[in-house]
Amino acid sequence: GGAAPPRLVCRLSSLLGAAARRFLTFGEGPTDALLVNNDAWLSPLSYLAFLRDYGRHFTINRMLSFESVKQRLARESPLSFLEFNYMILQAYDFLELHRRHGATLQFGGSDQWGNIISGVELGRRADGAQLFGLTAPLVTTADGKKMGKTAAGAVWLNEDLLSPYEYWQFWRNTADADVGRFLRFFTELPQDEVEKLEALRGAQINDAKVVLANEATRMLHGEACLAEIQATAASLFAAGGGGGGGGTASLKRVKLSADEAAAGVPVVDLFVSLELGKSKSEVRRLVAGGGAKLNDVKIEDAALLISTASFEAASEIKLSAGKKKHGVVELAQ
Repeated sequence: GGAAPPRLVCRLSSLLGAAARRFLTFGEGPTDALLVNNDAWLSPLSYLAFLRDYGRHFTINRMLSFESVKQRLARESPLSFLEFNYMILQAYDFLELHRRHGATLQFGGSDQWGNIISGVELGRRADGAQLFGLTAPLVTTADGKKMGKTAAGAVWLNEDLLSPYEYWQFWRNTADADVGRFLRFFTELPQDEVEKLEALRGAQINDAKVVLANEATRMLHGEACLAEIQATAASLFAAGGGGGGGGTASLKRVKLSADEAAAGVPVVDLFVSLELGKSKSEVRRLVAGGGAKLNDVKIEDAALLISTASFEAASEIKLSAGKKKHGVVELAQ
């Protein structure tokens, strides 16, 4: 695809800034964070002047030596000229950040090693600057999978894309073997408290998972949402937890108008709308396997229509995909 429109870039920048402000202090203080846009120095560049002044500091031999490039070539995966140039542009960003803001250290995941080192070398060659890079391995779960992915997709920080409850549930569903590491990585709890929590065994490890979920969610979404999340969780984790009601306030929901309810809406459509299944065929397979439930009762027929009668005397019903994914269908008043 082509370059993103400037308005979209501005909007994405503001969203990134909003997420970062949950974790960093921005301002004018000596240790406060700054949010800068590399468009300030990239857009005014003349291509020929840039090649003349900075292209000479890069060799194809050196760029091909980095592991990230080697792996792409070994897989015979197409590497566009645009992607190949990204290393040069990120290196130039580091140089400009040093010139404008005195930045001397760039952090990144281990997959960014080649790009960061290119910036270190460009700083030395262009300005005689001594710059540094620090990388960390990408976080993986105990079973070797990349952290931050779920069966449903990415774990978003933006609550419009992933609700606070779903974010909380992601942490609550952490594997037993990962709890201690993730408490250290993703919370600010003191070390002695982490050691006590990770020492829990059997069913008690779930208490540590709740602490992890509470702390991680508090840092991103604030304290106010936790009471509602915990009420929802208590309802859903309780044995035989009933249908819709006060304990479902944090769940994703869809509304049915009176006309829609009168006509009836296919339950498979509602599962897809609630993101409890990626497609109608996937939901049908879920029903066939016994994993789809309405108010905790197994749905036997994938052709079921949700109608006014389905709500009985209630204003909402709960749909579930397995034990951990839930959503609410609300009858509009």
